[in-house]
Amino acid sequence: MSAEMPAALELLAPARDADTAIAAIVHGADAVYIGGPSFGARAAAGNSLDDLRRVVEYARPYGVKVYVTFNTIIYDSELDEARRLVAELYEIGVDALIVQDMALTAMDIPPIELHASTQTDARTPAKVAMLARAGFSQIVLPREFSLDEIRAAAEAAPDTGMEVFVHGALCVCYSGDCQAGYVATGRSANRGECPQICRHRFDLTDSRGNKLIEGRHLLSLRDLNRSELIPEMLEAGVSSFKIEGRLKDTAYVKNVVAAYRKRIDEAIAGSPEKYVRGSFGVTDLSFVPDLNESFNRGYTTYFTTSARPTQKMASMLSPKWTGREVGEVVTCRGRSIKARLSSQIANGDGLGYFDAAGMFQGFKVNRAEGADLFPATPQRIAPGTKLYRNHNRLREEEMERPTARRLIDVGLTLRPTRRGIALDISDGYGHRASASADLPHEQAKKPQTEARADTLSRLGDTDFKAASIDDRCGDIFIPLSRLATLRRDAVTALETAIRASHTYDYRGPERTEAKWPEGKALSYHDNVANPKAEELYRSHGVTEIEPALEAQPKQRKERRVMTTRYCLRRETGHCLLTPSGREWPRELFLESGPDRFRLEFDCKACRMHLFYQPSTN
Repeated sequence: MSAEMPAALELLAPARDADTAIAAIVHGADAVYIGGPSFGARAAAGNSLDDLRRVVEYARPYGVKVYVTFNTIIYDSELDEARRLVAELYEIGVDALIVQDMALTAMDIPPIELHASTQTDARTPAKVAMLARAGFSQIVLPREFSLDEIRAAAEAAPDTGMEVFVHGALCVCYSGDCQAGYVATGRSANRGECPQICRHRFDLTDSRGNKLIEGRHLLSLRDLNRSELIPEMLEAGVSSFKIEGRLKDTAYVKNVVAAYRKRIDEAIAGSPEKYVRGSFGVTDLSFVPDLNESFNRGYTTYFTTSARPTQKMASMLSPKWTGREVGEVVTCRGRSIKARLSSQIANGDGLGYFDAAGMFQGFKVNRAEGADLFPATPQRIAPGTKLYRNHNRLREEEMERPTARRLIDVGLTLRPTRRGIALDISDGYGHRASASADLPHEQAKKPQTEARADTLSRLGDTDFKAASIDDRCGDIFIPLSRLATLRRDAVTALETAIRASHTYDYRGPERTEAKWPEGKALSYHDNVANPKAEELYRSHGVTEIEPALEAQPKQRKERRVMTTRYCLRRETGHCLLTPSGREWPRELFLESGPDRFRLEFDCKACRMHLFYQPSTN
């Protein structure tokens, strides 16, 4: 029996536009996900078909895959438009669509591969198995999953890729099951317009209106960082490591992709018999990746290692990037600050601090002379106050320049033929090509070995680097200009061979014999917004379907709009399962301006529910 083939691992990077996608590829991504002209869950990150075609063309030589986000819910009136767009994306060579709306599995579209977005809410192994049976070849698991839950999901669908977020912003609710923004503002996350009310300031009150906590970002979570848990996630069954951030800038993507590339490569090197990279080429960096130098709200591993973690998860003081700590204030006199610094500060850096009221204040450094800082605006900062840097001018200038090159090692063999010479070229991934030239076998008057090696190694702006050169032509005279032409022809032939070898995974068959695991009734939480999606669910035994809120007439009544594993009581030390929980009443509310949410705590399942209460004004 032959040994089992190593599993190809995928580092999946976000891209807000074509240039960012290309930067992600250069810095080591095995796949990128990017928004198309419409139907993406980040309306501000759409891209034209021409831009997507440019990304596909750039990705092919490296074997990098291109996924397009198609993860909004789709209205009945948009089904024809969606069908046309899918056909166009298929035509330009997109590898897969990341989708939420189950209508895509029931529509007459090309056999493009479909991935189940996090918005499909694959919260149970039964739901994971059902999505696999519905034709999805890769499933994005909830960010809330622990390693044990990831393992159970992978076991439920062993032939389906498990895509898991490893880094970036966290939705406080189960992704896709959040109606809070829509009922409060009319802007729907499931239509690509999340208003991010979870980043707002809230007061926590009791039923009498007493404020237990005032003016804090009580639903604003820290950012996910699982960079130290890659081996454990591999063992749990993760095959695709996904970085969040389709609205992030190119410098962010460069740094985070490079950091996770290093971590994943280390895991592969530790188990080469089990894992291989999912694309071709090696990236040479001109900078040192540092996750603390990119936007973050503080880091958390969330529920990865525990279903009831004790670590803090929220960033209640600020939903912004406060930066990394660089020292503390010794004295402050308006436009002059003397500080005790742990990092060197440069002219133009941005610093910040928390004032006595707990508000984050920032300022620009006009001039820095060692421990003496001269801010652009007068400051009043108490001695001992910690300083944070959230704008590192020198680092950002470095990241704006070209910071990496990705090359594929090739071996070149120059050999004589009956009619002249030939150049064979191959990479380490099974791709080979040759080019030949007619040339009389005349003896060279002086040795050409070094000159020929130099000519063959000049691969310039191609995607290749000469890792080895085998010159078997001995003392045959070869004009170097002819050799350069032969080298270019061989490289072109190899590029063509690599592009031609790109394989597409097509959508699997949808099996209607399976029953929907969630039961026979769907609520507005299941986000059904068109007849095609209804058709799919009914074919799996569902008999009652309540439309998505976005497809219903608006009603002024209390609704459950969010369920989260993050619990305010646990976060603040007032869990109902502990003695300190009795210090607060059971019934609590979150209030922000006109918005009011009633909190309900399911302690057995360790869940918090938010119910929106419309204003009576």
